Formats: sequence, structure tokens, C-alpha cells
Amino acid sequence: MLYQGKKMTGWARSRLVATGLAAVTVAAVPVVQAQSSAASSKAHVASTTIKIAIESNSNMQNIETLTPEFEKLYPGIHVEYDSLNENNERALVETDITTHANEFNAVMISNYETPMWAKNGWLVNLTPALTADKSYQINDLLKPIRDSLSYKNNLYGVPFYGESSMVYYRKSLFKAAGLTMPLHPTWRQIEADAAKLNNPSKGVAGICLRGQNGWGENLAVLDTAINTGGGSWFNDSWKPQLTSPADEAAVKMYVNLVRKYGESGASQDGFTQCEALFGEGKTAMWYDATVAAGLIATSYPKVSADTGYAYAPTGSASGAKGVPSGWLYTWSLSIPKGAPNQAATLKWLEWATGKQYIAYSGPKIGWANIDPGTRYSTYALPQYKAAAKAFAAITLASIGAAKPNDPTNPGVKVPYTGVQFVDEPWFINLGTEVSNNISAAIAGTESVTQALATSQAEATQTVKQAGLLK
Repeated sequence: MLYQGKKMTGWARSRLVATGLAAVTVAAVPVVQAQSSAASSKAHVASTTIKIAIESNSNMQNIETLTPEFEKLYPGIHVEYDSLNENNERALVETDITTHANEFNAVMISNYETPMWAKNGWLVNLTPALTADKSYQINDLLKPIRDSLSYKNNLYGVPFYGESSMVYYRKSLFKAAGLTMPLHPTWRQIEADAAKLNNPSKGVAGICLRGQNGWGENLAVLDTAINTGGGSWFNDSWKPQLTSPADEAAVKMYVNLVRKYGESGASQDGFTQCEALFGEGKTAMWYDATVAAGLIATSYPKVSADTGYAYAPTGSASGAKGVPSGWLYTWSLSIPKGAPNQAATLKWLEWATGKQYIAYSGPKIGWANIDPGTRYSTYALPQYKAAAKAFAAITLASIGAAKPNDPTNPGVKVPYTGVQFVDEPWFINLGTEVSNNISAAIAGTESVTQALATSQAEATQTVKQAGLLK
């Protein structure tokens, strides 16, 4: 979910211009939601600059590199990117959207923000335009991803890539240790294997897990362990459950696992750090986003050839059977309500998330590395099937099995939607606070019991202030 890549730029600082040309300020173009042909574009959107706020991960770096192809297709439309790490990009975009500043023509958000902001009337309904453009093939978008970006059956964001979560493991290390990774491992099996494979003297950790603070960092992974163990953020009456037996057992398991057999300095590690450690052969296992498979294949081909893949771990800390627990997430693109140059922006959205971009980008960035988890047709492409045969099926099945409307064990009813988040506007602040406490427990500066007690108090205060708990 959360990557940290290129250096941060600020609200008023210079943006990354995909073409390398200076931005030109031009007259606004009338909003045209239903027209999609190239001829219409050239007639109505000549000499237009559109500004896009994006998260600075590898996938978006790729599209910046390839954007000149879009500008060849639509002469006169220039694209500027404002590229920041996740926490800063979220803050920037939230300020822009909530104040209706319309600094950006399109913004990169996720399935957390999209339905809420659509409900508030802050985003453009994309369904009419995308339905009218038969070449876009809106129904080719993966249904779980499409549903997560919809409000009242209308699409308010289009996915740039989608993901669930899975286990990555080094086949050679498992073979040497006489171990076999099942396709559907349990957390107890993961813990046992990590203990046997942990070899600090040779610079190899048993497992790499996110410890870095941030609701999109350590909580993304930890929440899946809580869910499969029968825990939850809240019960059906909005009473926080962070100190419940199920929650506490899952958190203790996760913290002890990473402290005993995880990478050194885990409390500072997020997706980017674990990707590098696994790719460099410094950890035997890694549980994280499915999107990483393509990144490993491209950046670390030697390790990728030695990598096996398994579904997200299930089961409680005591060993009881658990439910599928892979998360569901997508970085997506939306048009703020009232933003100028919507016709030009729509052309870019359709290009960036359409079948033609996938086909064009494959030979340029490597077929294993194309943006996954968005379209059924991607998984039918012969080139992608060949390049991603080791992990594509698990990715697609994991996305399909994710249960954002019923994330925890059967019989445990929750009042929110989301596997690794709670679909409420106050969750960003609460999630950040709780993630800080978990990171402190991983660092060893406080106990899990203390971290959860503080988190329970913070959650209780939050839902009381929101009027959800008396």
C-alpha cells in the first residue's frame, strides 16, 4: 500500500513534468464527460495543461516516463505530475479536495477515500463518460476493485493498479531446511518456518514484516492477522475491540514474530525497505502486497527466479482455523468536482487506466511489471501469462476472495467496510495514532499490552466524538 520513493515536492514547489517541457497556462476547456474520440479531443482540448497529484511509487514513475506517448496521441495536452510519498500526498490531496481549491485536475486516491468523497459530492461521476466510450470497456475492470471505487453503483475512480496480499518465500532456503510452504499457510506455520530459517550470522532474517508507523504501513499487514484471528476494530455497536482477547493475541503474535525472527530495525521498515531486503536475499520470507511480485521480477530477477508464492496466512495465534485474510486495495485516479479541463483530464484517465496503456507499457517496462489487479483482460494476455505465471493466479484469486464488507470471522459483525481500514473519515488520525503505538511495541519501547491499552482509549475517544458511541 504505502511506498516511499522519489524526493518529496510541495504544494507550491516545482512539479515533475513528464515531457520535460515547461508548463503552459492556457484557457480552460468546457467539461465534456461523454466524448472520447481522438478527433473530439483534438478539437476541444488543444493547448491544455493538466496537473495530476500522484503517489511516488515505482508504478507511477513508469507512467511519468511513458506519458510522452499520451502527448503524441493528444497533441496540445501537456501533463504535469506532483509526486509525493503517501503520507504527504494524502494530506495534500485531502486539503485540495476538502477546500475545493482545485489545484489538480486529477488526484491519486484509493478505495478508502473514493466512496466517502463521492458521497460528499466532491468527485466527478465517471460512469456516464466511461460507459459512452465503448473502447474503455468499463466491465473489464475487476469487479471487486470496481465495486470498491463505486458509490450508489456509479464509478468515481478508475484503478491504476489493484492488489491483495500474499507470502513471498525463497524456495532454495526452504529446500535446504527441509521445509515445504503450503499454498494456504497458517500464521503458526509461518512462525515455525521463520524460527527455523532465521540466520542472523549469515545476514538472513526468517521473515520481513512492516513495522513502520502509518495506517497504510504496519496496520495494513497487521489488520489481516487480526481479522483472520477473529478480531476487529469495533463491534457492531462501535465499541472498540483493540484490547479484546482476539486482537491482543494477534498483535502479540505479530510483534513477537518480527522481534524474534524478523529483520533488524523492523520498527522503521515499511514496504520499500522489505522489498529491498527480500530482493537482496536478506530475508527468507516476506508477507506483503501482491503488486510487489512484478517489482521483484523486474528489479531482482535472480531472487525472483528463486521465489515461491502463497496466499495470505490464516488462523488465530492459538492455531484455530481462520478465514481468508488478504487485503483489498487500489491506487486509483479521480477528477475533483469543479476542476477545470475535465475533457482533457478524462482523456488522460482513460489512457492511463485503459487496455492500450497496459499493452504499450509491457514491452517498455517488462511484462511482469505492468500494472496488475485492474482488468480481467490483463490476465488473458499471452505475454503477461508467460511473464507472471508464478504469481498472477494467486493475485487474481486473492483480490476476488477479499471481503471488505465482512472482513473478520463468521458471526463477528462489524459496522464498517474495509479489510485493512475503517471507512470513516476519522480513521486516518486514529489509524496513525494506533500505528505509532504498534511501532513502539515492535521497537520494544513499550509492551503490546500498553500499546493496545493506549490505542483502545484513543479509539474510544474518537468514536465518542463522532457520536457513534455513547
